[in-house]
Amino acid sequence: MQPKDFIGLVLAVIGVLGGVAVLSVWKRARDYAFVAMMVLAPMTENFDVNFVSRDFYRGTTRGFEFSLVDILSISLLFSGLLLPRKGQSRGYWPASFGFMLVFFAYACFNVAIADPKLFGLFELSKMVRGLIIFLAVAFFVRGERELRLFLLGLGLIVSYEGILALKQRYIYGMHRVPGSVDDSNSLSVFFCATAPIFVAAINSQIPKWLKGLSSAAIALACVGVILTISRMGVVIIGTVLVAATFATISYRLTARKIIIGTTIILAAIGAGAKSWKTLQSRFQGSNIAEEYGNNRSLGRGYYIRVAKAIAEDQLFGVGLNNWSYWVSEKYGPRLGYRFIHYKGTDVEPSTVIPPESNVDEAQAAPAHSLGALTAGELGIPGLILFSIVWMRWFQMALSFLWPRKMDPLRRIGVGLFFALCGIFLQSLTEWVFRHSPIYYVVNINLGVLASLYCLKKRAKREAAEKIEESVPELTHEFAEAH
Repeated sequence: MQPKDFIGLVLAVIGVLGGVAVLSVWKRARDYAFVAMMVLAPMTENFDVNFVSRDFYRGTTRGFEFSLVDILSISLLFSGLLLPRKGQSRGYWPASFGFMLVFFAYACFNVAIADPKLFGLFELSKMVRGLIIFLAVAFFVRGERELRLFLLGLGLIVSYEGILALKQRYIYGMHRVPGSVDDSNSLSVFFCATAPIFVAAINSQIPKWLKGLSSAAIALACVGVILTISRMGVVIIGTVLVAATFATISYRLTARKIIIGTTIILAAIGAGAKSWKTLQSRFQGSNIAEEYGNNRSLGRGYYIRVAKAIAEDQLFGVGLNNWSYWVSEKYGPRLGYRFIHYKGTDVEPSTVIPPESNVDEAQAAPAHSLGALTAGELGIPGLILFSIVWMRWFQMALSFLWPRKMDPLRRIGVGLFFALCGIFLQSLTEWVFRHSPIYYVVNINLGVLASLYCLKKRAKREAAEKIEESVPELTHEFAEAH
């Protein structure tokens, strides 16, 4: 273990123990920890230690990562379990958690039979951290008060990322802005997975200052996506925002709505016109036929072909986080792509691309499709299990669409549904669902969704119990009257 790793380990242990102690004694500090966790989640890689680092590896996780966000989530979870707030239970079984555990257990089995195992262990550690964040959020959000803190934290970080994107473009002159997540595609996914929540917030019964923050977050998210010059991002954020608006807005026309709607349309036209040349060149850079039909390029069709070749050869895939290793070693060359293979898990491979090669990097990158990546690494059984988990998430979120209510405990669930649609649609052509900043944000959203789903079921159960209690009383009164 290197000195920096030892220091990082000691600080992590002290941070967790100290955090649990402080949040257990000072319960109000849990609010600050929750908001801080949300604000820091997209920039987690700026505050982490990477143990057993393999920076040379082109995988979705390249070490046993541990960050300040993990310290906050662990502290929030265990302090709530040890000393819950007055009138609250220590915990409950959040919806979809069982499916997530089954998928995690399968991933453990997959890593156990895979070769090599190290890269898979990296990814498993991130899955554990995601589950902890999911539980911490699900146990913390117990009502409207915590939901407002969620909107506050999310609004602050989305606004910050939007302002940072403007700064990177117009002050630093960056072409495709990366924000604090250090990747333009990840930044685009971040905005698509958060902006619809603010549409639902604006159309719910929350304080005006939160609606103002939500409006600013939507505007900055749209500008941010445009500045990433992500083709799918621009289309998806427009789609989910419009869909979320129709799902949450009152259909009664008023002068205020007409003015706001006109302002939004004019602002969208202005932003689009400002960046039209850049967006146009990006869209014209390639087409569907080139992306999916060219067998000699590294377009997105290449990833599907590789995933198909792996699935035909390996029932359980090549192993979690082993895509780059085995595509560079075996499946890329088999399909005519001349990658340079790795020299085990400890030695940095050559980065010199062979002359007249048809690849742009010496080693293969993760598949630019979450489905293809999952099928290639975890096999068809893994893809099926992962699809079931996603269907459970969608089922939970869909339950908030009807009946239409302005209660934020119901309305924010609608926003989470369209946020889930945003990350799903982007995952068709990206792998960044597994990028740590995005993975943290998604698990935070899922934790809130699980909490709201539990609150909705509890309210429905209590309403049914009241009806059952009132029936005998009404029957008795009716009998006495007659």
